[in-house]
Amino acid sequence: MAVTSTAEQGRTFIDEGDPADHFFNITSGTARLFKSLPDGRRQITGFAGRGHFLGLAVSNSYAFSAEAIEPVQYCRFSRAKLRMMLDDFPALEKRLLDVASNELVAAQEQMLLLGRKTARERVASFLLARRLESAACVSPAVHVHLPMTRSDIADYLGLTIETVSRTLTGLKADKLIGIPHPSEIIILNHQGLTAQAGGH
Repeated sequence: MAVTSTAEQGRTFIDEGDPADHFFNITSGTARLFKSLPDGRRQITGFAGRGHFLGLAVSNSYAFSAEAIEPVQYCRFSRAKLRMMLDDFPALEKRLLDVASNELVAAQEQMLLLGRKTARERVASFLLARRLESAACVSPAVHVHLPMTRSDIADYLGLTIETVSRTLTGLKADKLIGIPHPSEIIILNHQGLTAQAGGH
């Protein structure tokens, strides 16, 4: 019923505009999701990691592309066989409805992020969202994996690379985060970072 595949770093495994014949579940790794703009640029609309479903909330064609930031393993399911799967596994239907609802909530949060928040609030919100995917509970210091580049983060948040780097440095100086490696952030003060995300 499902085909398991691997996308190496830099490989696109969903192409915007292609017929939406399948949906995908990422089992490991991280992918960037993006839309192509008429002038050739691309806008990153999100990042997907283990457990994320892609391609559920689409019509006849994919509305975005997905590219592996690091090696990505995923299961590919035929949309034509989806109804059969739902008949065989009723609990799956609720799970997929929850996923579709979460996609809508994420889209609304992204609009708020880009439209209302300052650069510091955007970066803090982004780190907290990544924390939720990196740890199941809040601990004094949480290590957050950031496989995406600063350029990716800037594109996603609607900022320049310089602004992202400067903001991260500022959060580090305020002892809210640590940066042991470009691909890793340590949240040292969760409450303080949450306050920054909320504009306090």
